[in-house]
Amino acid sequence: MILKGCTFFNEGFEKEYGDIKIENGRISAIGFFPEKGRNMSGKIILPGFVDIHIHGAFGGDTGDNSAESLNKMSAYLAKNGVTSFCPTTMSRPVDELVKTAELIASYNYGGGAKIAGINFEGPFISKEKCGSQNSEYITKGDCASFERLYSASNGMMKIITVAPEAFDSDEFIKTAAQKCTVAIGHTNAVSAQCKRAFLNGASHVTHLYNAMSQMTAREPGAVGAALDGDVSCELICDGFHISPEVLRNTFKILGESRAVAVSDSMRASGLKAGEYELGGQRVFVNENGGVARLENGTIAASITNLFEEFKNLISFGIDFKTALKACTINPARVIKEDKSIGSIALGKAADFTVVDESLELKEVYINGTLA
Repeated sequence: MILKGCTFFNEGFEKEYGDIKIENGRISAIGFFPEKGRNMSGKIILPGFVDIHIHGAFGGDTGDNSAESLNKMSAYLAKNGVTSFCPTTMSRPVDELVKTAELIASYNYGGGAKIAGINFEGPFISKEKCGSQNSEYITKGDCASFERLYSASNGMMKIITVAPEAFDSDEFIKTAAQKCTVAIGHTNAVSAQCKRAFLNGASHVTHLYNAMSQMTAREPGAVGAALDGDVSCELICDGFHISPEVLRNTFKILGESRAVAVSDSMRASGLKAGEYELGGQRVFVNENGGVARLENGTIAASITNLFEEFKNLISFGIDFKTALKACTINPARVIKEDKSIGSIALGKAADFTVVDESLELKEVYINGTLA
């Protein structure tokens, strides 16, 4: 198949014009070809979006341990510009997380957004900064538990979040970092503890600002350590978890390559207001509430999607290139899948999010097939 007359953003995230040839689900050539193809004039082709932190959507949740729920998430994301995602767990007993990992590892891709890996958010986190996670299931990390989860995932574990101060985490982080990306998050660590974790191999931060020690004048906390380092940082860009003003300032610090937009959405994404379940807890979405909350009012999770967050970033004043990279190549790099997804380049998967000049979503291609 050939997409003709394309306006697209190339591997360097600069605007380019030409035809894109697709063979066996991958980009085989970029240029100008005499053969006929699908006319793409009037459209803008972006790389397919990559959401590396998403618990659920459209009624499905990673923790349901069901292929049906993964199908719901996959189909919903494909219709909303996201072509690859990492189903994300919450703090649950390790035995249950093993079952989740085994299910996802054996999941048969059905044509929607592709599963690029598994994100384990807990249970090796801080009870003091558990956020919407159920503190009953939080436990100290150990290398044996990590190896159980990694083995059950059949190598699909891409990210694991730890609170470095919550247990003797040095060996855990060193061991895990050899096989996946280690993130710090849900942590009450001081800056020195975070920097030690980075030296041990942690290279990512789970939803920066949310559920972690904050930066103050004399103690930088997890936020200050993250901004001061060279690690990648997730940002929930729904306008509720982080204010637009803080997002603008944070993007100035992180630049083009370190900011990673994530949805952190739960099963209510794409559905109406009402009562839902998240990690074994009741959460509520009010009319025009914009976000899911626990009974006590604590923000629980987002109900947005990555494409909507991309448009948010543009409206908040983030430049187009930086916002686009935060939704595509940067998350792909975090999970070490940037050789196959995250940008429009020869040999990569033909995953495209197609918009018009007003950034209205028009088409989504996954492995060269119209979703």
